[in-house]
Amino acid sequence: MSAESSTARTVRVAAVQMVSAARLDTNLATAEALIAEAADTGAQLIALPEYFCLMGMKDTDKVAAREPLGRGPIQEFLAAQARRHGIWLVGGTLPLEAPEADRVLNTTLVFDPQGDRIARYDKVHLFRFTRGVESYDEAVTIAPGGKVATFTLQPKDGPTLKVGLSICYDLRFPELYRAMGAPDLILVPAAFTATTGRAHWEVLLRARAIENLAYVLAPAQGGRHENGRATFGHSMLIDPWGEVIANRPDGAGVVFGDVDPKVIARSRSSLPALNHRVM
Repeated sequence: MSAESSTARTVRVAAVQMVSAARLDTNLATAEALIAEAADTGAQLIALPEYFCLMGMKDTDKVAAREPLGRGPIQEFLAAQARRHGIWLVGGTLPLEAPEADRVLNTTLVFDPQGDRIARYDKVHLFRFTRGVESYDEAVTIAPGGKVATFTLQPKDGPTLKVGLSICYDLRFPELYRAMGAPDLILVPAAFTATTGRAHWEVLLRARAIENLAYVLAPAQGGRHENGRATFGHSMLIDPWGEVIANRPDGAGVVFGDVDPKVIARSRSSLPALNHRVM
């Protein structure tokens, strides 16, 4: 695939894959380098993975790092990177203040090329999983969101796209995506565990693309973290027919590709599943 900028008929998008550490400054430096790499491909929209800024040694580390909306080093970093590269930047997730002092909102913020915040989504579905010694319960330190979120991507020289926001465990709940109202591109920043990822990650991503006849861009955590957690990786871009366009199995890096509205329109015309009516 060429690293040249996408034509005016398509929008180039990129997913950043990370193996985030337990120090905020280390992760921001890594993200900065990977955002620059993605921007060099000509990407107009770049998405970071869930927990890009912090994979703490314990779950409560994210509570200590939480920020009020509109202020803090993580949000300042994201706004500055969007301005520097003239991109739409999807900030994976970061810990925002929740009403409870001992919990956070796991939040995706989107910044436009001027560095202005244009969208916000608080993760609705909180991950819970137990198998043998492996156990997770996000609700202990995370408060759930309650609203579906989309935004309009309007490049100066390119087509307009409706973009839907979701996070990791949301992927298992197809009704969330239907409530978005036919997005052209679905974003799924994630930190899927190696166990659940091997079993379900690709098949769920492809299902969401197929049933919504939309592109899916999924930036992921991918490797063994300092805290011992193993994440599955396999950041992907998938087209509306469920074909995997790009995939990075593990390790830090970038995947990219072009979103083509003609492919979306052709898919929805040939298979009108979004407006199906029972006779």
